[in-house]
Amino acid sequence: MTQTTLNAPALFDLSGRTALVTGAGSGIGQRIAVGLAQCGADVACLDRRTDGGLADTVEMIDATGRRAIAVSADVTDRAALDDAVAQAERTFGALGIAVNAAGIANANPAEEMGEEQYQTLMDINMKGVFLSCQAEANAMLRHGKGSIINIASMSGVIVNRGLSQVHYNASKAGVIHMSKSMAMEWVDRGVRVNSISPGYTATPMNTRPEMVHQTREFESQTPMQRMASVDEMVGPAVFLASDASSYCTGVDLLVDGGFCCW
Repeated sequence: MTQTTLNAPALFDLSGRTALVTGAGSGIGQRIAVGLAQCGADVACLDRRTDGGLADTVEMIDATGRRAIAVSADVTDRAALDDAVAQAERTFGALGIAVNAAGIANANPAEEMGEEQYQTLMDINMKGVFLSCQAEANAMLRHGKGSIINIASMSGVIVNRGLSQVHYNASKAGVIHMSKSMAMEWVDRGVRVNSISPGYTATPMNTRPEMVHQTREFESQTPMQRMASVDEMVGPAVFLASDASSYCTGVDLLVDGGFCCW
């Protein structure tokens, strides 16, 4: 039998690594930030929220024994993103992991959608991801290594039945292809770029009392007959952040309970 010295669990160990997570004040971004810390990373948590969510994330990370800082910034502000990366590196060391989870969602029929609604979503979901990647990659390229993970959506692959959200769908399709394009630009310089496309997920936005009937529709349309929990986005993020995915770049990882199979 061929012997191997591979230590599989160590592939997922993020000890000694510095991570930056945008959208870390709630939902998927918050849970991934905590999950990265649980695997050993120190995390700079970025959000523009003012409701205390960012402080909660830092407190949860502190409880894991890892270090965290809160960075209040808007992902549409390139200078603020540069400052956030610099702050993360001053505090924890060279940036090696970035998860861009900041984003918004809303709906309106295409023929009725105002320009402001369209542009605001595009600025956050597309421009914000681009500027975040740009700031993060400029640091990683200097170090010759790093992993960037962009949170897209299965809505970038399919059109959700019953939801009038052409701008959202287009923004997430853009994030997927932008991630692939950046992956190829930086493939020979040590920086990997991948995306995660969640299906319907039980975030605070999707579990409001007024959403109960739509939530049941989401569940019935999904082959697994339920929405994902935010915890179920942690494993994919840790995989793509870690050495376990060292040969993966330009990948869009669908985490959708089988939705895109039907």
